[in-house]
Amino acid sequence: MRLLLRDPSGESSELSSCGSEGHSVRSDTVLKQMCAIACRVWALVLAEVIPVLNTWWSVASLALCLGVGTPSHAQAIQSVPPTPIDIEKVELGGIPWNPQWDQIIEKALPPEMLSSQVPRGVLRFCPRFYEMETKGKRTFWAYFFQALAGAEAGLKPNASVRHSEPDGAPSMRSEGLLQLAYADHKRYGCDFNWQADRALKANDPAKTILQPKNNLECGVKILANQIIVHHKPLLTRSGYWSTLHPDGPSFLVFAKQMTNPPDACGLSANSRIDKSATTKSVQEDANRTETPK
Repeated sequence: MRLLLRDPSGESSELSSCGSEGHSVRSDTVLKQMCAIACRVWALVLAEVIPVLNTWWSVASLALCLGVGTPSHAQAIQSVPPTPIDIEKVELGGIPWNPQWDQIIEKALPPEMLSSQVPRGVLRFCPRFYEMETKGKRTFWAYFFQALAGAEAGLKPNASVRHSEPDGAPSMRSEGLLQLAYADHKRYGCDFNWQADRALKANDPAKTILQPKNNLECGVKILANQIIVHHKPLLTRSGYWSTLHPDGPSFLVFAKQMTNPPDACGLSANSRIDKSATTKSVQEDANRTETPK
């Protein structure tokens, strides 16, 4: 379906497919609205003028048009660079970071974490954060949580560590990619279910707290509560993760993982990682290594 649209200035634009990711028109708001109107007209044509058309074909055409209203989040997702530990794990024959986890993080981000409400401590790792487009900020946060998972759990989704508490208090476990606790279910509304998990082994991947989606979404909620709701710094001694306590020994582990952020951040760091590498390419390299010849 080809449409010729004319904007108020008299300039015409030809559309090869409304909603198509590869369309050759400007991606401004006015043109998207014009395309949406054209698609509605096309829907009326299908309904009133050509009722004999095959139903499946008609539905497919409408589905193509409906995609123009607002770009899908999937189209806005950029490739995320790997952290040093991601590269090291592949070199040692381990399992790398899953690129699907990047998407989980990006979709979980509240609008406030993509705005000027983010505390200025973010500039330490991403000097151009406030100047970046929304998709660039999403990519940064995906990298940030990858680095946090590297420092906290070595990128192992089934990591479960028991911590002894002083004064005879019951011991606690930190679990999953971001080393979280079941108590976070009540504190932050995380999707953990102790009653369902209590009969499972400590590192059973079926546990709700160990499932990457639940764990990462919870981590985003915790950080948003810290820096947006309570207006605390990104790096603070009162923060949830010890790896984000400035000047502490575990912070150095986290800082090491933050040396290869997205190029858009404008950080000058001495990273030995190939700038063309992404979490996806690292995973593909690992898969090729595992595939028998």
